[in-house]
Amino acid sequence: MAGLDHFKMALDPAIVKLGHMQTNRHKYFRWTPRTAWITFVYVAVVPSIVGVIAYKTDGLWDLRAKRRGDVIREF
Repeated sequence: MAGLDHFKMALDPAIVKLGHMQTNRHKYFRWTPRTAWITFVYVAVVPSIVGVIAYKTDGLWDLRAKRRGDVIREF
């Protein structure tokens, strides 16, 4: 009478295939010039750009204990 058969849903084959693909992605990965370049950009270029920006703006803004009308820029 109160079985859970009413709530069973059919599995979508495309979603099941996507799940298997994402689980086994490491098995089918190959280093190509494109993947090497993308990895280099995300490992070296992006952090260095963020680091340069952080170094240039270090201590430039002091947001603590500011009141309305105070200047944010220190120098």
